Amino acid sequence: MFEIRSLEIKDVKEIIPEKFGDDRGFFSETYNQESFKALGVDLQFVQDNHSLSAEIGVLRGLHYQLPPKAQDKLVRVVKGAIYDVAVDIRRSSPTYGKWVGLEVSAAKWNQILVPKGFAHGFVTLEPGTEVVYKVSDLYSPELDRNIRYDDPSIAISWPDLGSAFKLSEKDRKAPGFGDAETFE
Repeated sequence: MFEIRSLEIKDVKEIIPEKFGDDRGFFSETYNQESFKALGVDLQFVQDNHSLSAEIGVLRGLHYQLPPKAQDKLVRVVKGAIYDVAVDIRRSSPTYGKWVGLEVSAAKWNQILVPKGFAHGFVTLEPGTEVVYKVSDLYSPELDRNIRYDDPSIAISWPDLGSAFKLSEKDRKAPGFGDAETFE
């Protein structure tokens, strides 16, 4: 069983799987295609990804893939916590250029569903954070794109962690929103 709710941009969803625990530990079904379909989320995932960020303040993003290899993402945290952000990059959308953020953590046992047409990123809130996410299409280096996490035209309110974010070289050199290839 899953609880699902739309965030401020309705296409982005928070999903909370049921968790059954006893003195031995817990069990949770974190994804079930039929249950998701019954909730109106009809996706097929083809790849799982797992990242470890050793420190607080590791920022990954804002990443996306262009069609025909655009990806839906189902993101969860198995250890630690992140502040997760989705930016609408669909030019025909009434929320184009807007963003939504959600804390996703192992403690909250929640997930975020980021659909195609959104740039996605997160910053770690705890050391040793591990993020696992499913994607609906395979990785395509030719169609892989990113947008600067601190672009002023998007104005994401990232949490203040008391020091500069730790970025990859790719993310440090990302283009601004106005220069990014976006979706029709």
